[in-house]
Amino acid sequence: MTEPSTQHAGARRELIAFRIADQEFCVDIMQVREIRGWTVATPLPRTPSYMKGVINLRGAVLPIVDLGARLGLTTSEPSARHVIMVVTVGSRTLGLLVEAVSDIIDVSDDMVQPTPDVACDTVKMFVKGLFAIDGRMVSLISLDRVLPEMEAEAA
Repeated sequence: MTEPSTQHAGARRELIAFRIADQEFCVDIMQVREIRGWTVATPLPRTPSYMKGVINLRGAVLPIVDLGARLGLTTSEPSARHVIMVVTVGSRTLGLLVEAVSDIIDVSDDMVQPTPDVACDTVKMFVKGLFAIDGRMVSLISLDRVLPEMEAEAA
């Protein structure tokens, strides 16, 4: 009878790993629509500091979130080396500004450890788990928490 639980615990998924401020994070590959080079965003008035503005993506207005700033990390001004990950969160599409996309990681669910209790509530809000792979620690980001709750509810 242990086989079904073993199969469930070993369920595999693919994640896209990326870097922000010398830390490595990842998101579910199924939420990523495309990865594109940095494009200067048009700022909007009275938006939070982590909102870089909007860009035109094939005729659609795409909001750009500086994910490092949203996570409370030190960020640098975007350069040609930065990339925008176009992701789908619920019914919304937005761009996440990150320093670089590193690779695609194939992990099993039993590799992902819960966020430690020593982490502050803000960290627990964004990071839904951590795992070690190839000698490095990677944080699994919960994209549904990237936008403020009021905006997410309106979506």
